[in-house]
Amino acid sequence: MLEHGGRRREAAARFGIALADWLDLSTGINPRGYPPPAVPSEHWLRLPEEDDGLEAAAAAYYDSTELLALAGSQAAIQALPRVLFPATKRPRIGILAPSYAEHARAWRTAELSAFGPAGIDEAIAHVDGLLLVHPNNPTGHRWPPAQLLAWHERLAARGGWLVIDEAFVDTTPELSLAAHAGAPGLVILRSLGKFFGLAGLRVGFVLAARPVRDGLREALGPWTLSGPSRFVATRALLDTGWQRETRARLEAEGKRLERLLLECGLGRSTGCSLFRYVECSDALELHRALAQQGILVRLFDRPAALRFGLPADEREWTRLAAGLHALARNRIRIPT
Repeated sequence: MLEHGGRRREAAARFGIALADWLDLSTGINPRGYPPPAVPSEHWLRLPEEDDGLEAAAAAYYDSTELLALAGSQAAIQALPRVLFPATKRPRIGILAPSYAEHARAWRTAELSAFGPAGIDEAIAHVDGLLLVHPNNPTGHRWPPAQLLAWHERLAARGGWLVIDEAFVDTTPELSLAAHAGAPGLVILRSLGKFFGLAGLRVGFVLAARPVRDGLREALGPWTLSGPSRFVATRALLDTGWQRETRARLEAEGKRLERLLLECGLGRSTGCSLFRYVECSDALELHRALAQQGILVRLFDRPAALRFGLPADEREWTRLAAGLHALARNRIRIPT
C-alpha cells in the first residue's frame, strides 16, 4: 500500500503529540467542505437504486450524460488497466512524474514511461495510453484544454487512450474536458473528495464512452455506492450557490497560502486553489520541524518537496504562520 496524506494517527504516535492537537494540512482536501444534510432513514434500510437523481445531478454538474458513479475514483484507477487493455499483455503507458502515485501503481504491469511536462508531446508517438492528473498532483501543472484535445486526437487516431484524472479541477472548471466525454479513446475521472471535501463519502465518477463504462460496471459489480452516499452526493452536486461561493473562497485562500510561504522564505510555490507545492532540498528536515510543532504537511522525496493544504479557519492560519515564521527565524531552511 502506498502512503497518502491524512495519516494523523501515525504522526501522533511518532511525535508524541495527541491526535486532537494536530493541524493536518497534508491532504489537499477542502477543509470547509460541503455540509452533509441529514440522511432519511430509508437510505439506510434499503439497497441503493440508480434512479434516485444522482446521475441526473452529476450530468448537470459535469455537462455530460456519459458517466458512471462509483465508490471514489480510486476504484476506477485500479480497474481501468484491465478494462482498457484486456487483450494486451504489456501496453505502453506514458505518465507524468511526479504525479499521484496510485496511477503508476495500478499500471505497474504495463511498460511505463515517466516524463516531465516537456516530454509529453514527443512521447505521444510511442505510447498506447497517456495518463495525466489535471491540474497535476502535487505540482499543480496544467495544460490548455486545446492541447489536451490535440493529444487525445493523436492517440485516438491509432486506437490509444487519454486518461485524465480531474480530482482537483473543480476550482477551475474551464480546464475540464468533461463536456467531451464519450469520445473514443477518452476517459475522465472525477471525485467529490477534494473540492466538495467529502472524501469519507467515497463518491467518484468515470466519464467515458459506454463500452468503458460497461466494462467498469462489470468489473466492479453492483451497489458500488451506498444509499446514504448517493443522497448526500446528489445534494452537493445540485447546490450551485455553495459551489460558486466556495470557488471564490478557495481562490482567495490559495493565493493567501502562496503569499505566506513566500514571505516565510520557502520561495515560490506551484499548485492550485487547494494546495501549494514547494521544492526544497531540505524538505525532510522542514517536514520534521513542522511535525514537532504538530503541523502535518505532505512530504515528497523525488524531488524533495512539501505540499501544504489549506487551513480551515483563522486560528489554523495563525498557527501555520507562527510555525513557518519560527522555521524562518531559526534558519532551518537551506535555500535552493
